[in-house]
Amino acid sequence: MLTPQWVSANHDASLLDAYSGAVIGALERVAPAVTFIEVVHAPAPAARVRGTGSGFLFTPDGYLLTNSHVVQGSVEVTVRLNDDTRFSADLVGNDPDSDLAVLRIGSPSALPYVEFGDSAALRVGQVAIAIGNPLGYSKTVTTGVVSALGRTLRATSGRLMHDVIQTDAALNPGNSGGPLVDSKGRVIGVNTAMIPQAQAICFATGINTAKWVIGQLFAHGRVRRAYIGVSGATVPIATRVVRHFGLQSSTAVHVLELVPGSPAAEAGVESGDRMIALDGVPVDGIDGLQRLLDAGWIGRDCELQLLRRSSVIRVKIRPIELPMRDA
Repeated sequence: MLTPQWVSANHDASLLDAYSGAVIGALERVAPAVTFIEVVHAPAPAARVRGTGSGFLFTPDGYLLTNSHVVQGSVEVTVRLNDDTRFSADLVGNDPDSDLAVLRIGSPSALPYVEFGDSAALRVGQVAIAIGNPLGYSKTVTTGVVSALGRTLRATSGRLMHDVIQTDAALNPGNSGGPLVDSKGRVIGVNTAMIPQAQAICFATGINTAKWVIGQLFAHGRVRRAYIGVSGATVPIATRVVRHFGLQSSTAVHVLELVPGSPAAEAGVESGDRMIALDGVPVDGIDGLQRLLDAGWIGRDCELQLLRRSSVIRVKIRPIELPMRDA
């Protein structure tokens, strides 16, 4: 039996109304907590350099989250709320390696704030809503879907960010630091980047990563990571070498340079060595090494496995805490 045209039209309209209602409901819950951020960077020779971005309050007493690259190098930060009130903001903590920063504003009354979701529970194809201030147009909303999960993205610090959300909700300069939310208005990510040459390929740091970074910044004022003091590159290992030594990976970190006095230098690592494992955990590349060296390795005596010319050698090494970068 054929469906009457008016029935199909009414069905489509009801779906559209349901979708619109979900977006409007999410916006009403989140928009009051979304902020416009204006920054002044170190003075240039002719004039002060200004920039803008987005952010969002996550506590009623004025803590808000944004991107590190929005506030990096700033000497003055002003936060404008949804009702156009302005506050001077203090930098609580900054982590360029995850492109996240926490600010604090003071207010005599409780402020609206967002609810965090769970980025580990996301499904490809679910609705994603981005809110922010693209190109200076404040209170702008764009919608799309979660296009992919588990992406990696290079931070401005050079470190690789993991578990990044890809979305087709349109982002532009000025969206940085704004929330990516689900249809219930829960924040699932922090908008962080787009690919200028592409269309509808945008990225957000998963909110679970942000929760961990917030905890680190509150506890230590920084994110603690381990450091051994090498610069290197990912290189392949010949198949015959992998088979001969029974290695778990066919790639390694080729040591290009050692920082004098660093744990690696003190351990006897040499330029030209290839790092293959740390305490039995395979080191398959420079990004894998960065990911491996979390705070749990700081001050820990461990064994570093190296390929040196035609031999496998083992050295004792004690990683230290990664020195803080200038905010």
